[in-house]
Amino acid sequence: MFKSLSELLGAYQRRDPAARSKLEIFLLYQGVHAVLYHRLAHWLYCHHCKFLARFVSQWSRFWTGIEIHPGAKIGRRLVIDHGMGIVIGETAEVGDDCLIYHGVTLGGTGKDHGKRHPTIGNNVLLSCGAKVLGPFKVGDNARIAANAVVLTGVPPDATAVGIPAQIVRIAGRTTHYADDVDQTSVENPTLEKLSALSARLELVERLLDEQFMAGKGLSASERPVQTEE
Repeated sequence: MFKSLSELLGAYQRRDPAARSKLEIFLLYQGVHAVLYHRLAHWLYCHHCKFLARFVSQWSRFWTGIEIHPGAKIGRRLVIDHGMGIVIGETAEVGDDCLIYHGVTLGGTGKDHGKRHPTIGNNVLLSCGAKVLGPFKVGDNARIAANAVVLTGVPPDATAVGIPAQIVRIAGRTTHYADDVDQTSVENPTLEKLSALSARLELVERLLDEQFMAGKGLSASERPVQTEE
């Protein structure tokens, strides 16, 4: 137990530049408190003390602002940065060495039964405000950009961005994404598609104008110049 706690505190020291000592982290970091409360709640849940498990879970929610269902499975060395507003559902699974920011939801869609929540692999980064909804897997070393809404599985070593989320990058090598926090230097696939559609529309309009003028027998110099209103 003490070894696991030491590993958890050490993970915070490595990934949070503001963290100074393990004692400070243990006493003052709500992410640590939420994980420790969850360990107790999950033990009670697995030993059929579900009322007590839910009581501990709700107390943890009140105390930390982080809601983790007692049935969720949480791996080792989970770092929760800030943490306010995080929700992790009953059948969710989180692997080892993950990094989760505030406002993240690991939830369901309301249409599934049994396994309703996502499975998060090892060393995954879930940026602030990300929503991962449904019973699929997010692969090892993946990262989910801020405010992304993930509705389908994410392969290992991939970056998912947007609403709904799309894969914009898959690394050719194993990368510790959770240690390389970069939530802004990503491409927006929606803007790229809108830009491509706009360029195509301009091309079609130009071709139609040329055909219309050619049909009226006007030379290029005689054609009226269009101005933007």
